[in-house]
Amino acid sequence: MVQPYKHEPFTDFTVEENKKAFEEALKQVKEELGQHHDLLINGERVHTDQHITSINPADTKQVVGTVSKANAELAEKAVQAAADAFEDWRKWDPRARAELLFRAAHIIRRRKHEFSAYLVYEVGKPWKEADADTAEAIDFLEYYARQMIELKEGKPVESRPGEQNRYVYTPTGVAVVIPPWNLAFAIMAGTAVAPLVTGSTVVMKPASNSPVVAAKFVEVLEEAGLPKGVLNFVPGSGGEVGDYLVDHPKTALISFTGSRDVGLRIIKRAAEVKEGQNHIKQVIAEMGGKDTVVVDESANIETAVDAIITSAFGFSGQKCSSGSRVVAHEAVYDEVLEKVKERAEQLTVGNASEENVYMGPVVDKGAYDKIMSYMEIGKEEGRLVTGGKGDDSKGYFIKPTVFADLAPDSRMQQEEIFGPVVCFTKAKNFDEAIDIANNTEYGLTGAVISDDRDHLEKAKYDFHVGNLYFNRSCTGAIVGYQPFGGFKMSGTDSKAGGPDYLALHMQAKTISETF
Repeated sequence: MVQPYKHEPFTDFTVEENKKAFEEALKQVKEELGQHHDLLINGERVHTDQHITSINPADTKQVVGTVSKANAELAEKAVQAAADAFEDWRKWDPRARAELLFRAAHIIRRRKHEFSAYLVYEVGKPWKEADADTAEAIDFLEYYARQMIELKEGKPVESRPGEQNRYVYTPTGVAVVIPPWNLAFAIMAGTAVAPLVTGSTVVMKPASNSPVVAAKFVEVLEEAGLPKGVLNFVPGSGGEVGDYLVDHPKTALISFTGSRDVGLRIIKRAAEVKEGQNHIKQVIAEMGGKDTVVVDESANIETAVDAIITSAFGFSGQKCSSGSRVVAHEAVYDEVLEKVKERAEQLTVGNASEENVYMGPVVDKGAYDKIMSYMEIGKEEGRLVTGGKGDDSKGYFIKPTVFADLAPDSRMQQEEIFGPVVCFTKAKNFDEAIDIANNTEYGLTGAVISDDRDHLEKAKYDFHVGNLYFNRSCTGAIVGYQPFGGFKMSGTDSKAGGPDYLALHMQAKTISETF
C-alpha cells in the first residue's frame, strides 16, 4: 500500500548536523565541477563536438560543467527514438510507471544535498532556496506517481441495464519538454515525469543555463530503470533544436515554462499542422507574471513587510511568482515603504555557496544587463528608495532595489523585470487597489494582506490570478497543497502539482459495451 502523500520537509540549517552535511555536499560537488555530460538518445550516450558550457553566476571563472549540444539531425533521432519507445511504454501498467517514479524519488532523497549543491553552483541559489527546489522535485515525483495510481482505472460514469460504460485515460504520444532555469530541478523534473508516468515518451531540451542538473536527473531516471528511448536528453539552441521539436509532426504534446514571448511563439507554431501530422498538438505553457502584493489599511504591517520581502527578493526576484509590485493603501503606504526599505538594506548579497546569504547572483550577463537597464527607467518613472546598484566584476550581483510612487501603467509596473526589484504604487481604497493589481496582461500570483474579511472575500472573486494568497507571500507554492498556474498571459492555467495536471497529458477515452 502506498502511503498518503506529504510534501518533502525542508532542511533546517540552524541544526549544526544539517549545516555540516550541506557544507560537505558543497565540497563534494565542487570537486566534481567541470565534468562533461553527453546527450541521451535511445538509451545511448551521444557526444558532439559542440558543447554548452554552464558557468557559476556567482563566479564567472568557475565552470560548473559542459554538455554536448544537439542539432536538428540529432533532434530528429531523439523524436524517432521516443516514437518507437512509445509503442511499448504506453502499455506498461500505470502502477509500474508510478513505482519507477517512487524509486527515482528515493534516489534523489538520498542525494538531496548533492542536488541542492549543484543548484547553488549552477544557478546561484542560496542554501534554503536550493533545498526547497530539490524538495519540490521530490514532491513532483511522489505526487504524480500517486495521482497516476488513482487515475489508472479512469473515472466512474453511468451505465444502463445491459451495457457497461468505462471512461479511461490513454497516453498521448511523444512529449517535448522545455523547462526553465529558475526552478532548475523542480520544474525540469516535474514537467518531465508528468508525461512519463502517464505513458508518453519524452524528448527534453533543458535550459542552457542549467543543463548540468538536468543531466544529473537523467542519470537518476536511468538508475531507477527507465527503458531506453522513453526519455531522450537533447540540450541545444531554442532556434534550432527547440523549433525543430515543436514543429515535428510526431510531437503530440509540448510542455513549456518560460517567457511570454517564447510561449506564445510555441503556441503559434504548434497550431500549424505539418505534413504527416494527423493530430492536434497539445500545449501546456507557463509564461511568467507581474505579481502584486496588495496591502490594505487594516493590514498587520509586519506581516505585510515579511510578505513583500519574501515575494520580491527570494532567489533575487527570479521567479515567475515573484511579487514585483506593491499596491498599498494611502493610510499605510509610507510606513510599509519605510519598513521594506529598512529590511531590504539588511539583506545579505553574495556567493550562494556561503552560509546565511539571502540573495545570490542573477543568472547571467543578459539578465544582469536587462535588470540594470530597468534601474534607469525606474528613476525616470518613480523614486529610487534603496538599491539600484550592481556589480558584475566577478559574478552578477544586484542589490535589492525598491522604487516608490510609480504610476499603475508605468513600464516598471507593467513589464516583467525578473530581478530583485519591487515597485510601490499608492491606492485610495481597496477597490482601486484591486483594479491596479489587475491592470497587467499577466495573472499568475497575487497576495492580499488584510485583516478585513470583506476585503478578502472581495479579492476571492475580483483579483484575477491563478494563485491567490492571503496574509503571506505570493511565492512558495507546494506540490499537492497549492497547485500552480496562472490566468491571462501567464499561461494555460495548467495547475502543476494539482489533481487535474496529469489529465492534461492524456486523452480521455469512452468504452461502451452492450450485452
